[in-house]
Amino acid sequence: MIEELANVVLTTSLPEHGLQSGDIGTVVLVHQAGQGYTVEFLTLRGETVAVITVPAAQIRPIRTNEIAHARALAAA
Repeated sequence: MIEELANVVLTTSLPEHGLQSGDIGTVVLVHQAGQGYTVEFLTLRGETVAVITVPAAQIRPIRTNEIAHARALAAA
């Protein structure tokens, strides 16, 4: 189970929230013993892009051999 405050990677794009697969977020709440998670996604300046609740299958832990990648947000 992923713990609260862990950084995670989104595994599916969610365009309705401005999110793409590979975006990094922080778990803010664990639901039903890890069946779902509320995750906050931020810009590199610390501005919230989205706070969403997703099933466990839509996120994964960050792996030790990964590197972060920056991208511009689409205009709202």
